[in-house]
Amino acid sequence: MRNKLIYMAAALLCLAACTKTKVSDLQLGGDCLVTALSLDGYEGNIDLVSRSIVVRLPEVYETSAMEVTSLVISEGATCPVKQGDKLNMSSAKGLKVQNGDVSLDWTLSVLHDQARITRFVINDMYNGIIDQEAKTISVFLPGTEDVHSLVPTIEISANAAVVPASGVAQDFSAPVTFTVTNNSARSVYTVTVTVIEKPKALFLGAASNKEDLDPEALTACNWMIANVPGTLYASFADIKNGTLDLSECKIMWWHFHRHPFVDGHDQFIDMATEALDAKNQIRAFYENGGALLMTRYATNLPSFIGATGDDDWTTPNNCWGGEENSAELCGGPWDFRIYAGQNEHPLYKDIIMGDDPNKVLCTDAGYYITNSTAQYHIGTDWGGYDDYNAWTTRTGATIIGVGGDGAIVAWEYPAHDGKGGIICIGSGCYDWYSYTYGAGYVENYHKNIAIMTANAINYLTK
Repeated sequence: MRNKLIYMAAALLCLAACTKTKVSDLQLGGDCLVTALSLDGYEGNIDLVSRSIVVRLPEVYETSAMEVTSLVISEGATCPVKQGDKLNMSSAKGLKVQNGDVSLDWTLSVLHDQARITRFVINDMYNGIIDQEAKTISVFLPGTEDVHSLVPTIEISANAAVVPASGVAQDFSAPVTFTVTNNSARSVYTVTVTVIEKPKALFLGAASNKEDLDPEALTACNWMIANVPGTLYASFADIKNGTLDLSECKIMWWHFHRHPFVDGHDQFIDMATEALDAKNQIRAFYENGGALLMTRYATNLPSFIGATGDDDWTTPNNCWGGEENSAELCGGPWDFRIYAGQNEHPLYKDIIMGDDPNKVLCTDAGYYITNSTAQYHIGTDWGGYDDYNAWTTRTGATIIGVGGDGAIVAWEYPAHDGKGGIICIGSGCYDWYSYTYGAGYVENYHKNIAIMTANAINYLTK
């Protein structure tokens, strides 16, 4: 027992000696701070808590070979980056500062000063169309608004300031300039408010104002306001209540997106109550020569306003669609086909073509799409329309485009007997909004969506 105790004591002494020796070899007393750093003479802002260094630069500044013009670190410390080094600062860089056996990792990045208005809304309802290159903003209002006292809500670049301030009423009876400043950056925007007493065109929706539309419909609406002169957004309640003077209106466009998708006649009745509440007014507009562009699930509406006679069961019989936040990634261009003999239809004027002259290419690789579809299945394999002749006879419409399986995805109710024309596009390829884009996304064929829409509006209103 005595020998065992002696051995244990010796072992403990040995362990203590080894531990003491190991600790004494470590150099733990030095600091690893960056106290000053500049690139090309621009001083960095140092945050000791996050161990980050941010160098503010002018809005346009080349960053591919920036010189470290000063670098001060703790006494006795070392860093792989030295004064005089050239750094490519197109992305953030990591800096390791070491002092003996202690080290700290720092992040070095640059931030361009940016003085931009990114969003401009009047009275929380009317969204401005911003031209960043020309530094102009255009806002279109109905004649019911008082232009002498309008309140702008303005969103600007991070760290920037704007004068006049957001939320302060302004007189927009003449153009108003807004100046945005951010460190070295300065931009002056000219805002012009145009009052439309009698709209030439309307984008329809259930929301009381367009900013409450879903992203798909809002993207389409903003395009129309920017590209079709005299356009206003109108809710179905506006149409029902007669709050707008439609005496000069030539066309109404409804791009109806929702999830879950609208699967035919009965679901349309349940899911489009606001539109059906205004169907009598829309029908009167149509019967008096007004044109309609109906896209996505809005293609159901013509059956309810007399476009197919008294038969409101002529709605699309084959419908589906997904959610924006789980949209499908396009591996390449998605398309539908031009129906035989319709290559010269005005809808297809000047579209961007691929190798096949009968394909309408609508998306590009890297685009995320919900594939929301409202089409007509043709065939004897289920009830509905045995062939194209049966469909044409019952609906009175003209086929313009078909899917790969022959389903009717684009069609026209020609103007006749004083009634306006109607174009319907129910192809899942007809998509305005991608919630994100895949790596390397380049828009090319997706431009055909806007081209076709402009063609349809021009054709229907000529």
